[in-house]
Amino acid sequence: MMPFIGELIGTMILIIFGAGVVAGSVLNKTSSQQGGWIVITFGWGLGLSIAIYAVGGISGAHLNPAVTIGFALIGEFPWTSIAPYILAQLLGAFIGAVLVWLHYYPHWKQTNDKGAKLAVFSTSPSIQHKPSNFFSEVFGTFILVMGLLAIGANDFTEGLNPLIVGLFVVVIGMSLGGTTGYAINPARDLGPRIAHFLLPIDGKGKSGWTYAWVPVIGPIIGGGLGALTYAALFEGVVSSALWIMIVLFMVTLYICIRTERKSQLRLKHVQKSAI
Repeated sequence: MMPFIGELIGTMILIIFGAGVVAGSVLNKTSSQQGGWIVITFGWGLGLSIAIYAVGGISGAHLNPAVTIGFALIGEFPWTSIAPYILAQLLGAFIGAVLVWLHYYPHWKQTNDKGAKLAVFSTSPSIQHKPSNFFSEVFGTFILVMGLLAIGANDFTEGLNPLIVGLFVVVIGMSLGGTTGYAINPARDLGPRIAHFLLPIDGKGKSGWTYAWVPVIGPIIGGGLGALTYAALFEGVVSSALWIMIVLFMVTLYICIRTERKSQLRLKHVQKSAI
C-alpha cells in the first residue's frame, strides 16, 4: 500500500508545481502572469525534483506510466505492480489538478482565453499535425527514459540525484517541449484533462479529447523504446520487445500520416466547395 500512496502523493506534488506554474503564467491578474516558457520549464523540472525527494524512498518515484512500463520491459520493475502504480499516478495527477484549480479559483473568471485554461491542465500542440505531434511525444519520452537510466547508472553525492533528474527535465522542456508542450507522461496529461472536463471552471472550452490520445500513446511507446534501446546499447540485451515496440511505433506513425492526409484532402475539398 505504501508504494501506491507514494506514487499518488508524488504525482500530486508534480502536478501542483507543474500545473501551478502554468496557471501563474497564463491566467489573468496573477503576479506571475506572462512568466514565459523558461519559468514554466523550471517549474516543472524543479517540481519533479521535489516530488522525487518526497517519495523516492517509498515508491521509487516513477510518477509516470511511461517510466513504469519502460522499466518493466527491461526487467527493472515487476509487471504485477504496473496497474497499481498507473492508477496511483492518474489519481495523484487528478487530485493535483483539482488543488491547482482551487488555488487559482478567482483567476479563471478573469481569464477569457479557453486555450490558456486548458493549457493549465493538459498539453496541446503549437501546430496541429498529428504525425509530427505523435513523433514529438515519442521522441521526448524516448530521451527521458534513456536519460533516467543513464543517470541511474552514475554515482552521485547522496541526495543529488533528484536534482539532476529535475534539471534533465528542464533541458527536455527547453529543447524539445515547444512543439507539443512535452507531456512525456500519460498521467500528467490525462489525469488533469479529466479534471478539466469534470470541474466547473468558469468559461472553459472543450477538453481536447480528439488530441488526448497523442500524449498517452506517444509517451508509452517512447518510454518503452527508450528503456529497450538503453538495454540494447549499454547492457547488450536485445529483446523481442524492442522489435515489437519499433513495429508499434511505425504502424502508429503510418496511421497518423494516412489520417492527416485524409484530413487535409477533406479540408481542401471544403475550401473548394466554399469558393
